[in-house]
Amino acid sequence: MTLALAGLALLYALLLIPDKDPEVPVAPPSTKIRPFYWNQDSTWDILEARFVSARQKGCDLITILIQGAFHQWRLRCDELARSKYPPRAPVYADLEQMMFTVAPWIGACPQFFQEYSSLVAETRQLIKQQSVQWNFEERLSKETIYRLLYGGRMAVEEVILQLPENQKPPDLVRGVEEPAVTPAASLLGVEVRSGDILVSRGGAPTSALIARGNDFAGNFSHIALAHVDPETHVLKLIESHIERGVAVATLEEYIKDTKLRVMVLRLRSDLPALVQDPMLPHKAAALALERATARHIPYDFTMDYKSDDKLFCSEVASSAYGKFGISLWMGISHMTSSGLRTWLADFGVEHFETQEPSDLEYDPQLRVVAEWRDTEVLRKDRFDNSVTEVMLERAELGERLVARWYMLPVARLAKSYSVVLNWFGMIGPIPEGMSATSALKHQWYAEEHAKIKNGLVNKAEAFRAERGYFPPYWWLLRFARDVVEGK
Repeated sequence: MTLALAGLALLYALLLIPDKDPEVPVAPPSTKIRPFYWNQDSTWDILEARFVSARQKGCDLITILIQGAFHQWRLRCDELARSKYPPRAPVYADLEQMMFTVAPWIGACPQFFQEYSSLVAETRQLIKQQSVQWNFEERLSKETIYRLLYGGRMAVEEVILQLPENQKPPDLVRGVEEPAVTPAASLLGVEVRSGDILVSRGGAPTSALIARGNDFAGNFSHIALAHVDPETHVLKLIESHIERGVAVATLEEYIKDTKLRVMVLRLRSDLPALVQDPMLPHKAAALALERATARHIPYDFTMDYKSDDKLFCSEVASSAYGKFGISLWMGISHMTSSGLRTWLADFGVEHFETQEPSDLEYDPQLRVVAEWRDTEVLRKDRFDNSVTEVMLERAELGERLVARWYMLPVARLAKSYSVVLNWFGMIGPIPEGMSATSALKHQWYAEEHAKIKNGLVNKAEAFRAERGYFPPYWWLLRFARDVVEGK
């Protein structure tokens, strides 16, 4: 009995030996590759003051301002429709200013929302058309399209969050009806074509980290490649999950999985490769489906998009299309902030120049066909994003993810059990490719995120009760920082 207890104690002590922290390469200094920051706090405060003032004055007094701004906006859109402009052209700064300047008035006067939303959508389409001629090796190209596409989406959604319940817009926002000849199926009222790429946002805290953990913080965390059977027109989604690697989901399974938003992207029909072979997207989807069903493909925690022996979600699409000469992510993603790199390395990431889901939207080879969003979901999106950004601020100050040392033996036993299950094609409590230490750090991250979010939600509700409107994103960031600081 004594020997048995001594043996258990020795085993426990051995299992307590910590793993060595991963080595994180420092991003080389660069004027081209660096995080993007809006740095416009005073502007956001001015916009909020304009919104409050418009609510007090009433729409009759600002209608002429809105109509005048819409007129100027259309003139700028006409300019883009007539001529080609480089990313440094002043017209883009004018459009950005108009989107943000008008938004507070629309929040106070919802009868103009549809017109405002349509102008943002038209601007998006024109920017995508203009970007076809840009060089995405230049930072200015990425920054210009990001400011207008991401900025436009955020402006519209800030307005949506202020609209009365009886004036909420439909969840479905249609984009460009890009021609395609590949097999089609219906997804939530939209015709999806074989080869389309579905970009979505999950509901987990790590989904927010994937979306925001980028030099250009975004809204999306996951990618799936659509395959439509040419005879049955059954839609299947090929994707890669942290828990089980590459998998094939039915339409019902895909919808059931928590998603805060979904966007459908389609290759431009005028790309030379598609002009030569219009069925190329279906062939890429068929290849992805064949590979997913032929063998088990583990999830790629390292995020090495140049190797396809393991695949993270973005690679499912890029690897399949790459076999047919289409290189997706013309603007490759970078994660250069030291704190972010350290945290991602703790989760197993080794490559910090990669393919982030959010950045695919800016690829000029793709058109946005449709997007779904819901008001309640937008609130959750805002809460998750703001908490994540504040946690990443802590990472930049040197805070590390925590693996509770006393739980390490339990986690290592759970990992061993998971390995056995993986041998038989089953899923264990710790994903294949994730270490016990990383699993503990993941658990700590999720718990910290939930703790901050709970405090943030309470502060946001108090703000709404006092002022009568949902707090804008910049207030959510302030509230999240207050929660972290114990205020």
